[in-house]
Amino acid sequence: MKFLAIEKETPGVTEEQFQPHLKPEAARAWELYQAGIFRELYFYEEQSIAVIMLECADMDEARRALDSLPLVQAGLISFDILPLGPYPGFARLFASSG
Repeated sequence: MKFLAIEKETPGVTEEQFQPHLKPEAARAWELYQAGIFRELYFYEEQSIAVIMLECADMDEARRALDSLPLVQAGLISFDILPLGPYPGFARLFASSG
């Protein structure tokens, strides 16, 4: 199952608080990418947030993967997670009406 995760920074955190976690964060994201859990990673520059496509069995697995990130563990960020399913619009348009 695919999930879209959108980062939310914790209000009031400073750049300095992020610094010690950035290299471990990148290393953990790489591990999750190599494991096939993180499928695509993007950065929305306008708001300085990460946007991640995940492939997981269920919402619990997606949450556990994101919770394993050092910035999440340090309480500096969290994620909104959206489960994604197949687009139904084509079936409405092209399915035979028997």
